[in-house]
Amino acid sequence: MSGPSDAPQPDALWLFDGVCNLCSGSVQAVLAIDREGLIRFTPIQSAYGRRLALEHGIDPDRPTSFLFLDGGQAFEKSAAVLALLRRLGAPWSWLGVIGALPRSWLDGAYDGLAANRYRLMGKRSTCMLPTPEQRARFVLEPPPS
Repeated sequence: MSGPSDAPQPDALWLFDGVCNLCSGSVQAVLAIDREGLIRFTPIQSAYGRRLALEHGIDPDRPTSFLFLDGGQAFEKSAAVLALLRRLGAPWSWLGVIGALPRSWLDGAYDGLAANRYRLMGKRSTCMLPTPEQRARFVLEPPPS
């Protein structure tokens, strides 16, 4: 699905729930895996994250999916996971073989995990704070037009 606005779409940008321990842990894992710094991040709780969420039909106060903006397209749920894995390269991109499963199965599994993420992994009272070394990978404002 493409973004509805005419503004330039960010590339390789992961919109995540910054108070979700599972989401924040996933971001930390990608920060460690992506040594080239290709993937960037924005919490849905930031003003920019809220705007992106709303533009793409995600309720920023009750997110049910993360959003991965890549190559001018916006991906949600299992499609977002697969797009992210492709961007990480081998061996992580090899996990993309799960994309051969029916999308309804993949999104069903995603929805089940997303609906129970706070119960399973907990929730923070505030967004995760990146370390000084990680700060450049976090985008809190839209790119200039």
